[in-house]
Amino acid sequence: MRRGAAHPGRIIVISDRIEHLADIPDGWSGDEPTVDDCSAAVVVEGGYLERLPLSLIAAGRFAEVEVWHHGNGLDRPIARRCSPHLVRRVFPLGEHTAPFDNRAMAEHLARHGAPALLLIYGLGVSPAVLDAADRSIIVYNSIDAPALRVPEEVSARCDIVLTGAQWQSDEVNRRHPEMPTPILPVGPEFAGTDQFRPLSGEKDYDLIYAAAAQPYKRHDILFDTIERLDGAVSALCVFGYGELAEAFRDEIAARQLPIDCVMPPVVPFAEVNRLMNRARIGIVAGVDDGAPAIITEYMLAGLPVLANAQLTCGLQYLLPGTGEVADPAQWPAAVTRMLQQLDHYRPREIALSRWSWPVSAARFLSIYDDAVAARHALGRAPITLEDCDA
Repeated sequence: MRRGAAHPGRIIVISDRIEHLADIPDGWSGDEPTVDDCSAAVVVEGGYLERLPLSLIAAGRFAEVEVWHHGNGLDRPIARRCSPHLVRRVFPLGEHTAPFDNRAMAEHLARHGAPALLLIYGLGVSPAVLDAADRSIIVYNSIDAPALRVPEEVSARCDIVLTGAQWQSDEVNRRHPEMPTPILPVGPEFAGTDQFRPLSGEKDYDLIYAAAAQPYKRHDILFDTIERLDGAVSALCVFGYGELAEAFRDEIAARQLPIDCVMPPVVPFAEVNRLMNRARIGIVAGVDDGAPAIITEYMLAGLPVLANAQLTCGLQYLLPGTGEVADPAQWPAAVTRMLQQLDHYRPREIALSRWSWPVSAARFLSIYDDAVAARHALGRAPITLEDCDA
């Protein structure tokens, strides 16, 4: 591959996460990661940043993915190879105003070549970064409830915008009438078939809520439900991160609620799966939330899900066999009803058939192929295998 050449087999994911130098573990280097054998079997696992691209590699259409973050306190880019198919990079960020104008990213793309597929999440990057990947198929997903968290000059450079609900697709199309807007949120879709799974063992909690300790996750709805049930139902809160963790723990103690907490920092996925398996029902209490990945993660672990009927994105995953939807005022009755009919639900079976990575990858690749064809029709050929040097 010549200097600055395109990468027809590569996917790059750019998140809006800002890593702090003190939090970056050992094993990262300013040297270029070694090339690895990409013929090894692909394991589709991780979070929303990893599972979509890994599923496309597992489907045989791409060879490697790089996950990029912004860095605070760095004086040069650093990288780490995590598997034969996955490299992580952190690029120094100057101005912290979104969409992030990370010139180090733009320079890397200009020097080392753009990927065939560029996935942009959250608060996004500046037009200058996207211009350096002009021939990439560019996909945007806001992840959270607003359909577009980037200005028009950024979203106009995208080929596809993934959404989490029809109202989001409508909102995007009001700005960009011709934009493809498939409802394919990266969180609950592309579910890893083995990452979350049923385990044997005692179920010593009735409910589990795995969610950041932040206001929009609406833990108050869970607390009020437990209180209204007079302590007859127990719960486990897995916070992972969030500024309200200690305040929530203090509130639980003050109200004498039968709720245990797993405090920050984030625990590994295997531990989250083990904790899920200690509960009977997974809950999603948020309102102004994107379609949370936890919805199908609960289901894969064998848990039916109770979701807030006011959740703005993701209610399409709540089917008669996967869980229930109820307004907060009706949660005590819904919890009681669900606990009485747990055998009625088939959450893992349904999730595997509808939202596991092979199903979602096939949908995405059809949309990707349409975007490639649309580029050709406009005379703007995207990166293809012909761009690879022999």
